[in-house]
Amino acid sequence: MSGVNDFTLNKLAMALALSAMPLTVLAGEAMEAGDEDGALGSAGPRIEVIRVKGNQLSHAHIETGTVVVISREQIDGIQPLSTEDVLRRVPGVNVTSEEETSIVANFGLRGLSASESKSLVLEDGVPVAPGLFIGNDRYFNPRIQRMDGAEILKGSASLRYGPSTIGGVVNFITKTPDDGVQLSGRIGSFNMHEASIEAGGKNASGDGYAGVVASHAKSDGFMDKGYEMSDVMVKAGTAIGDNQRVGVKFSYHENDANISYRGLLLNDYLAGERYNPAPDDWYLQDRKAFDLNHEWNINDSATLKTLVYWSDVSRDYWRYNVDTAASNAAGRWVYTDDLTGNNRSFERFGVETRLSLAHQLGDMNADTEFGLRVMREESDDQRIRATRAADRTGLNDRHIVDSADSIAGYVQSRIELSDRLAVTPGLRVESYQQERVVLTQDNASAKTSNTEFLPGVGATFELTPAAQLYGGVYRAFSPASNGVALDGLTDQKLDGERATNYEIGLRGSQGSLSYEVATFVMDFSNQVVTGNSDPNLSRSNAGKTEHRGMELALAYDLGAGFSLDTNATWIPTSKFKTGEHQGNRLPYAPKFIANIGLHYSADKLKAALTAHHRGEQYGDPSNQVGLPTGAAGGIWGGLLPAYTVLDLTAQYRVSSEFTLFAAVKNLTDKDYIASLRQGIYVGPERSFEVGFRYNF
Repeated sequence: MSGVNDFTLNKLAMALALSAMPLTVLAGEAMEAGDEDGALGSAGPRIEVIRVKGNQLSHAHIETGTVVVISREQIDGIQPLSTEDVLRRVPGVNVTSEEETSIVANFGLRGLSASESKSLVLEDGVPVAPGLFIGNDRYFNPRIQRMDGAEILKGSASLRYGPSTIGGVVNFITKTPDDGVQLSGRIGSFNMHEASIEAGGKNASGDGYAGVVASHAKSDGFMDKGYEMSDVMVKAGTAIGDNQRVGVKFSYHENDANISYRGLLLNDYLAGERYNPAPDDWYLQDRKAFDLNHEWNINDSATLKTLVYWSDVSRDYWRYNVDTAASNAAGRWVYTDDLTGNNRSFERFGVETRLSLAHQLGDMNADTEFGLRVMREESDDQRIRATRAADRTGLNDRHIVDSADSIAGYVQSRIELSDRLAVTPGLRVESYQQERVVLTQDNASAKTSNTEFLPGVGATFELTPAAQLYGGVYRAFSPASNGVALDGLTDQKLDGERATNYEIGLRGSQGSLSYEVATFVMDFSNQVVTGNSDPNLSRSNAGKTEHRGMELALAYDLGAGFSLDTNATWIPTSKFKTGEHQGNRLPYAPKFIANIGLHYSADKLKAALTAHHRGEQYGDPSNQVGLPTGAAGGIWGGLLPAYTVLDLTAQYRVSSEFTLFAAVKNLTDKDYIASLRQGIYVGPERSFEVGFRYNF
């Protein structure tokens, strides 16, 4: 282990400053609050399946791919309304939000379409997408109000996790309330009000804790896309003897949002109209989840971690039908009295266990991990035909139950070939069976199954005490959902969407300058595409895409309290290699994304001026340039222009207990198109926020 000890970790710290915000180095601490004196912290988020090695620095040091670790202090500095406010500042991430709180997840990594994320999103190591194998992975987006931090892993660092890790892994780490109470609140534009409380405590010996984090927010919303959100999370844990810890977490989330798939039609957008184009449509969501964590330090060389999780997500989406001809004539959506409820619920139960061993392999040090996951997912999909007068009651004319049983196993070993060089080979196997039952077709059903073998290898090499070279190659996959794999109640005989990913990078620092640069290639050997030479099947394998690019991050301490943080993502190639759209660029995959932040930190004041730039991108695979002018159905495409948005944030610590903060977002009131769906989604106009935090 002498290589790790000799490595100048303090100089490497700034190499993790991969977003337009300063990196807070939690030297010698675990990421969660309340881990003093070896107390219970690990019974909280430290037992999660995602591994954070003691502190941010060593975590980056052992990973064979790009890793970004975001702290609580960074989140507080951004003053985000959503998790995607944080993610858009990370290199390689493209966000196409449909409204300012990102109720529905819309982001892509490294040239993958932001409308079809093939990245795994976790909370404390637990999957948060309602369905990983049964589909609908965008219907729940974790709430930033409960988050203490986040880590984003790309490249071969994500081999340990699955499925859907082609782009990478995003793991949000929830707050663990420390002793005492913190109250916070903010008000802002669009009649936004938000209040939060964090309360917790430990026992006298420090080996047990309990706490709650709760928030409520309400807003009229930009363009009158209002919402009312409540979020409650309870955590508790205790030590069991000297070598075991257990932790539990229960969370409840509810959000009623006045949003829809429909955006503005072109003429209204060009005329500067900014109104809710679907004022009577509602997205009603609630989620309940329970996690049980156990950690057993068997001896100095062996640790067993087990995670049991359950979640239930309900999403009712009530949308009024449109009169297409009348909408085209009016230049805006004209609705009928027919109401459709696309109402879906998802339940998941999973168990994951990981055994970590520190051992000798010949005369070399090695750390080996074995993992096993068993999971079941089930969804209930109902389509309710109602009318305006009936108000969300009517005939259920489509009732489908989808389910998937999956098992995954992996082994990975980090082998120190020398004090400077470590190699990490690994293998993951994912096997799953999917079933669809259509209750409204006399319980007609179909099944399909698939197994994927996902090998990979990565390496780290210390060029100097202040610079590290890393890289790897691995295979990743994303499963075809039930609706695709069993289209028409026929087994489409589909493989998973597979990609072979390559990455090489360099991270380090020199004086006041720190840097990280990474190049990557992602080659899809198989994507699921529409159409098949077999007339009995509607889908086929072998759609191919290619993604090549580079990420660059620089941070510089200017002195006198000022610092500069920048990053840029350049993806010259993100294209279809086969099929109908061969040679075209993937939608929602801009060639260039950049962030820059100028930060100031004094005794009591912290302030930042940040800029986010997103290059132009296409809205659909056909790469059409002109935006649609009418209300006809089908794919909404067009070339979305590039834009740059400025944000100004500040915090002032009045006392050790009391902090004031404020923000002006979209400082220059930039008018831009955020995304397309059935119409144009406009990015939020200039907005203002003020708030406070008080600890007692």
